[in-house]
Amino acid sequence: MKHKPEVLVKIRDLEVLYRTRAGMVSAISQVSFDIYRGEILGLVGESGCGKSTLGKAILRMLPPTSKIRGKIIFDGEDVLVYNEGQLRDFRGRRVSMIFQDPFTSLNPVQRIDDHLVEAIQVHESQVERPSALERIARLVERLGIERRRLRDYPHQFSGGMRQRVMIGLGLILNPDLIIADEATTSLDVIVEAKLLDQLREIRDEFGVTILVITHNIALVAEIADRVAVMYAGKIVEIGSCERIFDDPLHPYTQGLMQSVPSIRLDEQELLFKMPGEPPDLSNPPTGCRFHPRCPWEMPICSRYAPELMEVAPQRWVHCWLFQDHPEKDKETIKVFK
Repeated sequence: MKHKPEVLVKIRDLEVLYRTRAGMVSAISQVSFDIYRGEILGLVGESGCGKSTLGKAILRMLPPTSKIRGKIIFDGEDVLVYNEGQLRDFRGRRVSMIFQDPFTSLNPVQRIDDHLVEAIQVHESQVERPSALERIARLVERLGIERRRLRDYPHQFSGGMRQRVMIGLGLILNPDLIIADEATTSLDVIVEAKLLDQLREIRDEFGVTILVITHNIALVAEIADRVAVMYAGKIVEIGSCERIFDDPLHPYTQGLMQSVPSIRLDEQELLFKMPGEPPDLSNPPTGCRFHPRCPWEMPICSRYAPELMEVAPQRWVHCWLFQDHPEKDKETIKVFK
């Protein structure tokens, strides 16, 4: 009998709204899922589907024009009720974030050692600078950075080296969760492969939980234990990496998988393009948000939104193909069986 995984983050009925000139826009709508302790969870989807908003919502780093509803339970505590003092301790110490562009995330006039020492002393004021320097030197050496480079400035580092510094900033306080938000977007494939190896090693060595946010589903296949697929502000499918890639259930997940170019390089084979465009979240479609682009659309899809239902152990899908409803078109569903 398999050991039941321990839940580190429990997200329930999460909704994030932004105030705009056109009114309130729901960037995330009724999202519920768990992040297990010690796992690497890949969060994938098209640009603008709400992935980064979800990551920032966990840290309460959204702009003042936003509003969060629902629950974000981190290790038994609701993050949404934290005061400013609790949030300062929570960010960095319990959860850290690796941002998409490390160059803009690092202060160009501050040396690398100052970045890391500051991160320690903000949360551990009793630590003297010499002790902090020795601690960060040991860490960056494990990340492949020579300790003499700590005296350099961000512009003296390559993109891959700056990203390693960001990983160091994320690890220096031994957090429980690291959120990597499109952390490999600006890297070449060789540096990207090294970074993925480092993230796996970090998980194995430190036992840290990692949430990898990306639009690159092939990257998730390389690193993740489980995959959560997001579309138009909703989670549409969650499952283990192997099961999602071997047998994608949601039509959107199937489309994402088909959109990955084949390595066979067949000149006669056209690249697959998913029809349509993601919806305008200021005026989303009724019912299932994917129904205008779905090849298996049924009449019920435009009328009612399905639930995120567990259709098999540890496998959730947000689709009427796998759920019953009194008004569901029974004759239509027979076509797909």
